[in-house]
Amino acid sequence: MRVTLPHDLTKDEVRRRMRAHADEIGSFFPAGLASVTTGWPSEDRMTITANVVGQTIPGGVEIRDNDVVIEMDLPLLLSVMKGPLEAAVKKEGGRLLAP
Repeated sequence: MRVTLPHDLTKDEVRRRMRAHADEIGSFFPAGLASVTTGWPSEDRMTITANVVGQTIPGGVEIRDNDVVIEMDLPLLLSVMKGPLEAAVKKEGGRLLAP
């Protein structure tokens, strides 16, 4: 799954906002369904690992000059969640870039 969120911010500001709101990523999943951990292996890349009903979903966020790309590798068992999850990320993802 891949979702692109456009922005008109500096990369520094995107990084600051993403760090401030990273704990909200779990809310992209139905309440109580997922636990999410994040990390920053580089300044423009945040890793995401979601544990959903016993399945691990690796992913990440790439900060680019004009957009943010959120990717998650859904296992086959959870591929039925792709549509609803993409819709939630598109709808709620803007919160990650909120001031």
